[in-house]
Amino acid sequence: MLISPTPLSLICAVILCTPLAVVFTVTSPTTVSIQSPKSSTITHRKLNLTPLLSPPPLPLDDASLLRIAARVNSRPPRFKKPKIAFMFLTTTPLPFAPLWEEFFRKAPKSLYRVYVHADPRFPYEPPFSGVFAGRVIHSKPAQRFTPTLVSATRRLLAHALLHDPMNSMFALLSPSCIPLHSFNFTYRTLAASRRSFIEILENEVGAYDRWAARGEDAMLPQVSLEEFRIGSQFWVLKRKHARLVVSDQRLWSKFKLPCERWDTCYPEENYFPTLLHMRDPGGCVPATLTHVDWNGRFDGHPVTYNATDVGPDLIWSLREERPRYGDEVNVNATEWSGSERHDPFLFARKFPPDAVEPLMSMASDVIFGD
Repeated sequence: MLISPTPLSLICAVILCTPLAVVFTVTSPTTVSIQSPKSSTITHRKLNLTPLLSPPPLPLDDASLLRIAARVNSRPPRFKKPKIAFMFLTTTPLPFAPLWEEFFRKAPKSLYRVYVHADPRFPYEPPFSGVFAGRVIHSKPAQRFTPTLVSATRRLLAHALLHDPMNSMFALLSPSCIPLHSFNFTYRTLAASRRSFIEILENEVGAYDRWAARGEDAMLPQVSLEEFRIGSQFWVLKRKHARLVVSDQRLWSKFKLPCERWDTCYPEENYFPTLLHMRDPGGCVPATLTHVDWNGRFDGHPVTYNATDVGPDLIWSLREERPRYGDEVNVNATEWSGSERHDPFLFARKFPPDAVEPLMSMASDVIFGD
């Protein structure tokens, strides 16, 4: 005897079937031919099921973006090769895009990601192309002597953290940066490191003026003068430190304050080394892997090489120089001595746009020849 369906059972059946109708749609069908014992061909339709739902777009306001990024896993998935996120912070077209294209040309795409923060106030002609095409994140104005450069960097980190859980190291680069080695050499160096590379200096001339740039005692109580640090704007951070940066609110509440003295206002050179020094100094190698020449410069701008100076000898000399490790006194002495360590410089700046031709002429034989 058949039992007539009740209204309740019909409702349950509809509810159970509804997710299948919502989640999947039928796309272009394909056919599969099956040979029967009698050699007759039976054709069946095979359905390709494609998810309808896609990830929601990332929020445009920084507060929401950083809040979401702060929830990501601080460690990449195990048993997979880590990726390096190359993050370019620029207000101009990238003059060395051809050199970077060559750098990435033979690199497996499964080992790196590229992100660009491009200040929207400036034109970008020619537009970003090649490996940089479609890699510009939602960007906002960023200028020196203000906290906006730090905001732009935090924005880059947030996008890179959310975009790919395999991003394990995050390298910040400027448009005047060039690579000093091949991708393979760079990848091996960074992937093998358990620490971030960020310059952290304590006993620097002018530290008090920088600390008091927002007003006397304005940094207190979150950041005392004794905890205040200085370092290069350009670094390479591990994933756990990238998440630490985007989740920080305590120190950022002070560093985001506008400066009263613009000539001593360099938040991008103070916020990151101070934060890492206060939160995880043992997890950092206190040195930058981006070479820069400050000899004879006192205006806040490092030496810019002339195009006529660019040749194999310059590249080899930059490679041979040794990074500065903190203040070179008892730097993480329990694990290694700063006087004995010698990590290779992986990047260098500042190079003028017209140096692209001599750089490209020796790219394969010198720069990427390792």
